[in-house]
Amino acid sequence: MYHRQFLTRTRLFHHHLRRNFNHSAAAAILPIDPEARLTYLDGFPRPQPAETIHAVPRAESGSSISVKERKSGRIPSILFEQKDGQFGGNKRLISVQGNQIKKLVNSFGCSFFLSRLFDLEVKPAFDSPQIIESVRVLPRLIQLHPSSDAVLNVTFIRAPSDALLKIDVPLKFRGEDVSPGLRKGSYLNIIKRTVKYLCPADIIPPYIEVDLSELDAGDKMVTGDLKVHPALKLIPSKDEPIVKIMGARITEQKKK
Repeated sequence: MYHRQFLTRTRLFHHHLRRNFNHSAAAAILPIDPEARLTYLDGFPRPQPAETIHAVPRAESGSSISVKERKSGRIPSILFEQKDGQFGGNKRLISVQGNQIKKLVNSFGCSFFLSRLFDLEVKPAFDSPQIIESVRVLPRLIQLHPSSDAVLNVTFIRAPSDALLKIDVPLKFRGEDVSPGLRKGSYLNIIKRTVKYLCPADIIPPYIEVDLSELDAGDKMVTGDLKVHPALKLIPSKDEPIVKIMGARITEQKKK
């Protein structure tokens, strides 16, 4: 019974998706019944509880202001609401704590940081008990210093339950130790480390597992082989290669 209800909801989801999403857009708003919201399914990765990022309002923008913010240990940031797939709706200038963002980026890695939801609390001051705005957000862009990798800017977008977001979902590879091809001495050629999906905000996967355990020499996997929640929509072609087991032919020629 539950399985039939889930399939019905998924079909309705994709019907609304086709009506409300423009492929050139980065996001869309989906009319979702609050009582029929999609949820994570067993067998797929689930994110850890969202961490809270603290922020304060910023009155001005510009390069000189940004330099002053960084010298004070803050990172200039922008909070947007994506409207029709474009930045610009309900814009708020903010600054976040440099040490906190550095710790999060170093802990998760850039690609995992940019595909993870956070709770953002905007206060008059970092130590203030008053909250100006509390909202769920997705880090959309992060700018790093070219030589030191220090975080220079972060762009956040609001992520309400009715939002559809384009996410570069990170890939996690497993099964290398038992892959027949790799055990024969071939090598692993990773072509993609992220794959772009259109995701309902409530079920953004923290990563997608790529199982290499049955790949032999010469085998490859493409984007269409990935196992994901049925409500996620693959953006690129389903035939784009992700990984290939390489090197068997060279080994065989050397043996001859």
